[in-house]
Amino acid sequence: MEIGRMRNWRQRQVLVFFVLLSMPGVGADLGPYSVVEETERGFFVANLGKDLGLGLTEMSTRGARIISQGHKEHLQLKVQTGDLLINEKLDREELCGSTEPCVLHFQVLMENPLEIFQAELRVEDINDHSPVFSEREMILKIPENSPLGTAFPLSNALDLDVGSNNVQNYKISPNPHFQVLTHNRSDGRKYPKLVLDKELDREEKPEITLTLTALDGGSPPLHGSAQVRIEVVDVNDNAPEFGQPLYKVHIPENSNAGSLVVTVSASDIDSGINGRIVYSFFQPSDDISKTLEVNPMTGEIRLRKQVDFETVRSYEVDIKATDGGGLSGKCTLLLLVMDVNDNAPEVTVSALTSPIPENSPEIVVAVFSVSDPDSGDNGKTISSIQEDLPFLLKPSVKNFYTLVTKRALDREERAEYNVTITVTDMGTPRLTTQHHITVLVSDVNDNAPAFTQTSYTLFVPENNSPALHIGSVSATDADAGANAQLTYSLLPPPDPGLPLASLVSVNADNGHLFALRALDYEALQAFEFRVRATDRGAPALSGQALVRVRVLDANDNAPFVLYPPQNGSAPCTELVPRAAEPGYLVGKVVAVDGDSGQNAWLSYQLLRATEPGLFGVWAHNGEVRTARPLSERDAPRHRLLVLVKDNGEPPLSASVTLHVLLVDGFSQPYLPARDAAADAAPADPLTVYLVVALAAVSSLFLFSLLALVAVRLCRRSGAAWAGGCAAPEGRFPGPLVDVSGAGTLSQSYQYEVCLTGGTGTDEFKFLKPIIPNLPVHDTEVELGTSSFPSK
Repeated sequence: MEIGRMRNWRQRQVLVFFVLLSMPGVGADLGPYSVVEETERGFFVANLGKDLGLGLTEMSTRGARIISQGHKEHLQLKVQTGDLLINEKLDREELCGSTEPCVLHFQVLMENPLEIFQAELRVEDINDHSPVFSEREMILKIPENSPLGTAFPLSNALDLDVGSNNVQNYKISPNPHFQVLTHNRSDGRKYPKLVLDKELDREEKPEITLTLTALDGGSPPLHGSAQVRIEVVDVNDNAPEFGQPLYKVHIPENSNAGSLVVTVSASDIDSGINGRIVYSFFQPSDDISKTLEVNPMTGEIRLRKQVDFETVRSYEVDIKATDGGGLSGKCTLLLLVMDVNDNAPEVTVSALTSPIPENSPEIVVAVFSVSDPDSGDNGKTISSIQEDLPFLLKPSVKNFYTLVTKRALDREERAEYNVTITVTDMGTPRLTTQHHITVLVSDVNDNAPAFTQTSYTLFVPENNSPALHIGSVSATDADAGANAQLTYSLLPPPDPGLPLASLVSVNADNGHLFALRALDYEALQAFEFRVRATDRGAPALSGQALVRVRVLDANDNAPFVLYPPQNGSAPCTELVPRAAEPGYLVGKVVAVDGDSGQNAWLSYQLLRATEPGLFGVWAHNGEVRTARPLSERDAPRHRLLVLVKDNGEPPLSASVTLHVLLVDGFSQPYLPARDAAADAAPADPLTVYLVVALAAVSSLFLFSLLALVAVRLCRRSGAAWAGGCAAPEGRFPGPLVDVSGAGTLSQSYQYEVCLTGGTGTDEFKFLKPIIPNLPVHDTEVELGTSSFPSK
């Protein structure tokens, strides 16, 4: 078991030795540092902070760390102090085998800013292994006629230590026939030879037993021993001899098991059994025994398994040819393994930053190294990434590369990148390795919210219920997360007189708009305001949209009669001469409606009359005209009930009573009604004439006075009516609308109505056209601009 362990160590030593030989010139920026093997964990090696000239805090802030080759972390770095410590107990024989010096290469990586330092640690050997012989007992058959001075090679001892701690000397137990000499091999190992000092006599002593001791050069020295049993045989005076002492063979790696390596040949001039030769390996190691086999009869040496250049680059073994008499000869086989490009490059990512913030240029995304265990062109590599990506590969020190951004990235353009690092060697055929890295781009609040429309127009019927959902606004934000979470709010209106806070509200989360109270078309027909959408980024960004609200009219106002006045005074009486022709204009019912559109289209209808058929009402303009000629039989007093109705749904209406007095001429005064007894009494002609004259003079004076007052009032309030007349007292509907011939006035007439504010019988009124009767054209005639309170 111990022998197998030593052979395994020798295999590892040869492997590490050739791997180090294959590496290009390695320079060290730090060190070299040294430590004795078997040192306990936590042993202080050096202070990297002092060696790099960095302060205590710089090592931590710059993200210093150790990158070791292989899969084990032999060292650890305390970034708080900069101390380099042993992370685990080091066994030089396990790490380097027989290679001397034993050097462990590592790198010191500074991430911010990126900087890499090469360093090496030398593991010094201690004498912790004793020499061990692979054979506990060696048997030599020596002819009795062997000449003095003949040397017989013995098996050498193996010592896993190196340098002076390896085997330095051999000793043999005291005897009269032999001494032992120590010789050096080409690989530096020492082996013993047994030299005959005194002739042998089989008859005197057929067998000799000696003790061979191997000593190393440690302090104190360690030793190992083996028994040498010498059998003295009869004369076989010719030993086998090989045609050449060294067979040097090249074989490509990955050759199949069973492949012929070489055929060795030896000859013996003896005859019979003394000339019969058997081939065998002389003291093969475990690795040799597992890799090669020799045909004992033919000398053919074949592979037991495939050889690997990256594991072991050469094999050296002694081949012994033994004849039937026990004599033997040796030659050496040096098997050199040729490299074949059978290893794809390897990518090792040391640092990866993901996600990276958008809008940030020149960011180091990843740090990685490339290695290929092949040699020559087979170990040279070329690294690349896709050309359509905003990234660059920058070479760093000793097969290290950094992946950096070409430009600032935009998350809204692309939030994720799949970067494929392709590494190809220069061998034949070329081998390729791909390593995939996913780079995420984190969001920065660089996009303001944008509404789906720059302006919104909402139509709301008047008399709506409070808290009615009247519409919605919607905005989007190209950012993500909290940067895309929006809050809606109302901006102060440009008109400070608009009570926006009492009219509408907006849901801060979804942009739904609500009417807070019932809207009245007659009071507010339209208004507009701005809605702002603000995200939750830092700093917050916002966008605005204009919202126009149009109040839709409902038929909630009945027609209002302006003339005849309905203010509770004495009824107005229209005077009609009995000589009037059919179609004579008796009067005009003037009405308005506070609604708009078809809700304000008015129509007139005569509901009831004292004498049906005598008068008629025009349906569209409210003019009352005579329907037939008047006669003496017609009653002098008439009462007409006129209905005014709008065109809404449902329609609303109002009625007014018109009093008509038939007179023989306009000079006949209008006298209050008298009782029947007074009418029947005969009147004095002189009294009648005096009364008529007094009434005429009074009427003329009163007419002049009222005309003067009316002219002054019209000049002061010219904005009340287009023709300029005083408005009657009382509560009137809202603004008069232009009915364009279909409402209260036709295109042919515009009337000026002047009423006194009194309530007695001294009320004076007149109704006259102030616009001449002109031909009808396709133009609108505005009937009035005065504003009256609605309802």
